[in-house]
Amino acid sequence: MSDDITLSTEYDLSEERIEDIDVSSEMESSFLEYAYSVIYSRALPDARDGLKPVQRRILYMMTEMGLVPEKGHVKSARVVGEVMGKLHPHGDSSIYDALVRLAQSFSMRLPLVDGHGNFGSLDDGPAASRYTEARLTGAALTMTDGLKEDVVDFVPNYDNQLMQPEVLPSLIPNLLVNGASGIAVGMATNLAPHNLQEVVSGAVHLLYNPDASIEDLMQHIPAPDLPGGGTIVGLEGIKDAYTSGRGQFKTRAKVSIEKVTARRTGLVVTELPYLIGPERIIDRIKQGVENKKISGISDVVDLSDRKHGLRMVITLKTGFSAEGVLEQLYKATPLEDSFSINSVALVNGEPRTLSLKEMLRVFLDHRVGVVKRRTEYRLAKRRERLHLVEGMLIAIVDIDAVIQIIRASDDSEQARSRLIQAFEFSVQQTDYILELRLRRLTKFSRIELEAEKDTLLSEISELEAILEDKKLLHNVVATELEDVSEKFGTPRRTTLMGAVAGSAKSTEKPALEIADVPCRVLLSQTGVALRIDLTGNESTTTRPKPSKKVNYHGVIKSEVTTTSRAEIGALLSDGTVIRFTSIDLPVVPETSVSFKAGVPLSAYLSTEVGKNKIVGLTTFEGSKPLGLITKKGVVKRVVLEDLPQRESFEIMNVKDGDEIISVSEASDDAQFVLISSDTQLLHFSCSSVRPQGRAASGMAGMAIKDNSEVIFGTCIKPSDKTRVITVASSDLALPGIDLPSVKISEFSEFPAKGRATGGVRSHRLLKGEDRLFSAWVGDGEAVAVGSDKKRRELPEELGKRDGSGLSSDGEIAYIGQVP
Repeated sequence: MSDDITLSTEYDLSEERIEDIDVSSEMESSFLEYAYSVIYSRALPDARDGLKPVQRRILYMMTEMGLVPEKGHVKSARVVGEVMGKLHPHGDSSIYDALVRLAQSFSMRLPLVDGHGNFGSLDDGPAASRYTEARLTGAALTMTDGLKEDVVDFVPNYDNQLMQPEVLPSLIPNLLVNGASGIAVGMATNLAPHNLQEVVSGAVHLLYNPDASIEDLMQHIPAPDLPGGGTIVGLEGIKDAYTSGRGQFKTRAKVSIEKVTARRTGLVVTELPYLIGPERIIDRIKQGVENKKISGISDVVDLSDRKHGLRMVITLKTGFSAEGVLEQLYKATPLEDSFSINSVALVNGEPRTLSLKEMLRVFLDHRVGVVKRRTEYRLAKRRERLHLVEGMLIAIVDIDAVIQIIRASDDSEQARSRLIQAFEFSVQQTDYILELRLRRLTKFSRIELEAEKDTLLSEISELEAILEDKKLLHNVVATELEDVSEKFGTPRRTTLMGAVAGSAKSTEKPALEIADVPCRVLLSQTGVALRIDLTGNESTTTRPKPSKKVNYHGVIKSEVTTTSRAEIGALLSDGTVIRFTSIDLPVVPETSVSFKAGVPLSAYLSTEVGKNKIVGLTTFEGSKPLGLITKKGVVKRVVLEDLPQRESFEIMNVKDGDEIISVSEASDDAQFVLISSDTQLLHFSCSSVRPQGRAASGMAGMAIKDNSEVIFGTCIKPSDKTRVITVASSDLALPGIDLPSVKISEFSEFPAKGRATGGVRSHRLLKGEDRLFSAWVGDGEAVAVGSDKKRRELPEELGKRDGSGLSSDGEIAYIGQVP
């Protein structure tokens, strides 16, 4: 059968093209092309907007689709399809993964996509794109705002049929705020999220102070601010990262020791390190118990839900130290985790490792360029419109002649030529007039055009001034940054603290106790607490002279001198005292104290504070009585002895409608001082108030009128340096317009009166003032601070006891001494 088959195969060797190549050269060339594509088109963010190409394309396409917060969500699959078909020549899974991350509040400090549906959790992945929906957040709109005003360059898409922005205008310093992670070829990037308000504050400071050091910037941006909160332990690695672009820091979960049953103590976890889920923690705990690496745990349960957030309870066996078990958990589980910073981003198309200052500088240069281009665009548009308006005004003045010329012309081209010749119009003005509708020829239209001309001239003048004055340009950039910070900024979530003994993952056995050292614990008027460990080299009472050049993040409301492991109490406005130790409070050096480094005490306390205010701090050592003052003028002296061993207890029975406003030591040789909103000041000897038991309600201290209340109270030992500061204003005052009046008087001018009397007038109200809003009595130099954290000038001269005050240079939020 093979004889019947004829195989006819012919090759024309003259048409074949065979080239001999060097394999190593070909591999090198191909690998470089691949590496270039991964680095520049996929893995690394641009330092200007902090986005990878896929993220940038998602935000741009969603903007083009009109998916703004005011409109409904659309299927995520639709967004993925639009991005993949028009801009991103890669698979749909990579696009959807990027979209999901932009919507995850536990991944992004400021999410840019508003997701509807299951977008995953720390332990589980998201649902498929056909089951979820998405739209932009308000913050995302600031990233794309201005794209239609020629603020950035546009480049062709992958098939040269569409155009896409090379970079987004990005009003948010996104690289630092949301961080980034990615693995390229031969390099990787890993940046931690930061607090928007802190980053903007640092950026504005650098804008006006180009020579600012890393230390200066860290006064504004002390450390990352992770979406899930937690605690950063030790700041040295962060400083290294901010200086060189590479560094490492440790994060700890927020854990409190609580009674979970009547006889069992538990560790309650409410915040975890960045991107660590509770299931992972539970698995590691179970492994540690099985392997005998962790002891003392009887049960662990995850009680987290959407309403109450994260809550994981680790129940301890009877007889085990909670602190010791917690140290084991820090060592053996991700309750303490490390984060390595590697600040690699594209700058002018090149991957670079950036310091904190360099990242801020690249962003600021970008924003200055965006604002400049936007200003130039708006200036050109207004000049163009002014040109047309001027032509219209000329035409309206002699409209009959204009109409006659148009009617006498054979066609529009002839009409255009005649109008240009008769009125010296430009081509643009002539075309605009020819397209004019007759209803615009009224007298009222002329008035509108003249008003529009005046407005355009004013706007042109302002825009030209911005382009000509670099300082004005920087002011616009700073103002826009501060506005977006105020609109989208949120308080810091991650607590900062110095490195502690037994810090996890070390090869040494973790210490169960931290050294018990002398310290001062300070509480600010805004409820922030911190600790100062005393070295003994400086007096515990000396404070630096307040500077006029810095922002104040709080003045002292209360302070105690104690030791780091000693129990102290936080007094609430309802008369409850909560026990706690200062052992985990943020520690600051004696020479550089700022409440910015502190932590809200209400969040630090393991017992819920609720709607009550934290009035002050007290120790449980010594026999000196405490003096309590309420807003209704009730006073009480109480000695803290034979106290119950509960975490919280009551030291005063506060009546309904009343609340405690002050707590301080009240020895027999001290004076109770109360100042009411109706300007009265009363002081009398503490010895006239007999100490009472914890259940007592106190006794009358100051006679208060029905429409007034005590706004300040304290117990002090007066000296010739004791001063009284009062601030008067009106309930109807407009912030920033109706400024308060301030007066400083000598305390010695106020005569003592008997207890339960009304005192004497401390401030004469001016016209338009109806009450005192703030007051302070004490020794030393005090400062007045506004809600913007800036210092307000106080009068240099002392006023009379019942004299009126002098106008302040701004609104005053609180008065006191700085730490």
